[in-house]
Amino acid sequence: MTQHVRDIMTTTPTTVEPQTSVQAVARMMRDEDIGAVLVTEGDRLRGLVSDRDLVVRALAEGGAPDRTTVAQACSEELVTVGPDDDLAVAVRVMRKHSVRRVPVVDQERHPVGIVSIGDLAMERDPGSALGDISAARPNQ
Repeated sequence: MTQHVRDIMTTTPTTVEPQTSVQAVARMMRDEDIGAVLVTEGDRLRGLVSDRDLVVRALAEGGAPDRTTVAQACSEELVTVGPDDDLAVAVRVMRKHSVRRVPVVDQERHPVGIVSIGDLAMERDPGSALGDISAARPNQ
């Protein structure tokens, strides 16, 4: 039976506007225990910012976290998948572009979810090390 991206994606991705500070986004990531946030303008996807992006593109460059915007740190050249795409499509996109998270967009490019390598690992091989790590609750 074919599985679709919609079957495993996170359906309520956290979104922020481009002028949000990286400090505010880092706090959201901490509080919501997430590693990526979608950057939107209105209802359109503009970018994705990961915890690594915050470190490499904002903090390592010496920017003040409260004054550096997420627009300055996010990945803007995105690859996306649709909710009705087969899971194999998501796997191919992640492999080809060496990414761990892919925004899920509808036909009008409105973000409707996000799928991660951890989501795929838990679905495809829940007993694998990555599946175990992805399913584990973080230590607080």
